[in-house]
Amino acid sequence: MVKSTPDPVDIHVGSRVRLRRTLLGMSQEKLGTALGLTFQQIQKYERGANRIGSSRLFQLSQILDVPVSFFFEDMDAATGHGRKAGFAESSPPSFEVGQLSRRETLELVRSYYRIVDPIVRKRIFEMIKAVGNASQAELDASEDE
Repeated sequence: MVKSTPDPVDIHVGSRVRLRRTLLGMSQEKLGTALGLTFQQIQKYERGANRIGSSRLFQLSQILDVPVSFFFEDMDAATGHGRKAGFAESSPPSFEVGQLSRRETLELVRSYYRIVDPIVRKRIFEMIKAVGNASQAELDASEDE
């Protein structure tokens, strides 16, 4: 049996399944049970080793409470598929797709959504944006020197 390399799209979709599952605090076993699969099959989906069919992707979107399009977000950057250089209106921000699945990011997002007061949550969001923008401005200024 010849072992083939997973397609970048399958890897990306699988990583988005993992991201959403992890953000919800759901185990592979629990997701597998909801789909009638083993946790090993979920592992294969998340690694991109096995392709996810359209009906299964629809089931995943319902269980994980996201639109099907969620699994394809940021795919241009992750797979190299998509628009050719020069046709985009502006260049996308420098951001690693892998940053979304880092434990620190996941913990931050979980903690953020545990803030029940929407006004407090919005203020914290604005503060983080301001600090991030200030940090980026400092980086840009130091590169211009």
